[in-house]
Amino acid sequence: MPFYARIARDAGVPMDAPDHHPGVVCGRIENGRFIAPAGASLPLESVLFLPPVRPSKIVCVGRNYAEHARELGNEVPAEPLLFLKPPSSLNAHRAPVVFPRGAQTLSYEGELGLVIGRRARRVAAAAAWDVIAGFTVLNDITARDWQKKDGQWTRAKGADTFCPVGPCWVPKETVRFEDLRIVTRVNGVVKQDASVTGMIFGVPQLIEYITAFLTLEPGDLIATGTPPGVGALEPGDVVEVEIAGIGTLQNRIERETA
Repeated sequence: MPFYARIARDAGVPMDAPDHHPGVVCGRIENGRFIAPAGASLPLESVLFLPPVRPSKIVCVGRNYAEHARELGNEVPAEPLLFLKPPSSLNAHRAPVVFPRGAQTLSYEGELGLVIGRRARRVAAAAAWDVIAGFTVLNDITARDWQKKDGQWTRAKGADTFCPVGPCWVPKETVRFEDLRIVTRVNGVVKQDASVTGMIFGVPQLIEYITAFLTLEPGDLIATGTPPGVGALEPGDVVEVEIAGIGTLQNRIERETA
């Protein structure tokens, strides 16, 4: 099964660096190693991961699991509730999530990410899977107090480092969608554990709804929503989002310094 990843040659490579950047190496993960196109092999412990794709936009779906909507005291939406994370919020596997100055409550939201494979506009639900290249793991980090204060979610969900993705993406043909399960752990303790089949709006509905007004480009990401069990994070916490068959995304929370 191919697991496609991108790594940085050094720590100075930005998270949103394109594939042609001299500091970016594209390859695959195999038997615990990163394999570069030329055949070079590196142990995963030694590599600096980048987000596995470079999206022009990150379209997120809010309250797409009924129990998650209820646990935050919200109604279940009648149609998809969408928001955007900017590419500047992208973060990678094993990179720190920064707890920003001024925020009081940081939350994890483990999610399945859809990787778009071709330009898509006005795609019918019946053809939705044709525009999806594969899947990845995503954590929709949220400053919950900012979300409640602001009323809209740009600051709460779009801050720098608030969109960890990875460590890889896999083609859709290599996994059974119905078998995918989101498991989120904080310091090794399971906080979320749910099947992706619990989505209120499934993948075909989401693609049809989104592309009715927005053009998706290759590499774009759709964060499909988080299941119940969200909770607070503190500096020093290690959060892991695992989707068997795709990978485990791990990040440590670090307080912003002056």
